[in-house]
Amino acid sequence: MHDQNLHAWQHDHSFGQDKKKPGEARTVVVIVLTAVTMVVEIAAGIAFGSMALLADGLHMASHAVALGISAFAYVYARRHAHDGRYSFGTGKVNALGGFTGAVLLGVFAAMMGWESVLRFIQPVDIAFNQAIVVAVLGLIVNGLSVFILGHSHEHDEHEDDSSHDHADGGAMEHADHDHHHHDHNLRAAYLHVLADALTSVLAIFALLAGKFYDLIWMDPLMGIIGGALVAKWSLGLLRTTGAVLLDRQASQHLQDSIQESIENNGTDRVSDLHVWSIGPGIYAVELAVVTHDPKPPNHYKRLLAAVKGLVHANVEVHCHEDESELDDAESRKTVSDLP
Repeated sequence: MHDQNLHAWQHDHSFGQDKKKPGEARTVVVIVLTAVTMVVEIAAGIAFGSMALLADGLHMASHAVALGISAFAYVYARRHAHDGRYSFGTGKVNALGGFTGAVLLGVFAAMMGWESVLRFIQPVDIAFNQAIVVAVLGLIVNGLSVFILGHSHEHDEHEDDSSHDHADGGAMEHADHDHHHHDHNLRAAYLHVLADALTSVLAIFALLAGKFYDLIWMDPLMGIIGGALVAKWSLGLLRTTGAVLLDRQASQHLQDSIQESIENNGTDRVSDLHVWSIGPGIYAVELAVVTHDPKPPNHYKRLLAAVKGLVHANVEVHCHEDESELDDAESRKTVSDLP
């Protein structure tokens, strides 16, 4: 078969990863804001003796690095989207960026907690007025960053869910259902700036309590509370991104939708099913169909076109001549028979 004839049966594997994501430009803007505020808060925390303010500045330093990783992940995924060395495109770079950001969140949460404990043991004098002014400035910048990334966060939820036309399987629609939960890179960046805003609020609260009520211990206590909350966010993001990186099965709802699409005619059965994420809101599927009336794989791929989120499908068809035996097997099948 000539190459030009074979080309009709091939399709692109970039799956839209070559397009610039809405969160990319906004992430760069937030990086600049975070870096400038970081320098001011760290310098002010050291000069004025505020652990809460210093923790906020160090936290922002970690987030400047993490946001830089997020920006790099966007650019890398886009520039290498057509690289044939990546079997299913570069969509998982998004999850890798989110995973790395989650690790950094956890590391700096531990640092915040440790430094705060040390301040309980060895308290220092705090220049409250100056520290409060800088903390309020940090909160303003953090709030602006949350708004910038939050707007992008919501935009991704409603972005164009254009379909991907596959020569070997028809059109499979790109999913936008809960899409903002699938862009782990953007979610990591959003959690970083949200954590910054939280630590700024806690720093202001601690400084006011120390200034007006002489509750100096509130300063390190807020550092511990902030670190605990950030650690919780980090663990949640580690779980979701880790599941993508380890090719965990997609949701039961998506698996059921695929199975129902194949088995609706009552004569075909799905005997093996694997569905996994290959990018933000997009999935690949491999399945085996057992039937007494086998049809070409393209027939089953067309049945899957109505399932949102599937952009790549491999279908294996097995002929089973005894229809009654197949029906008996179906009646005995339990949920555990499907992965």
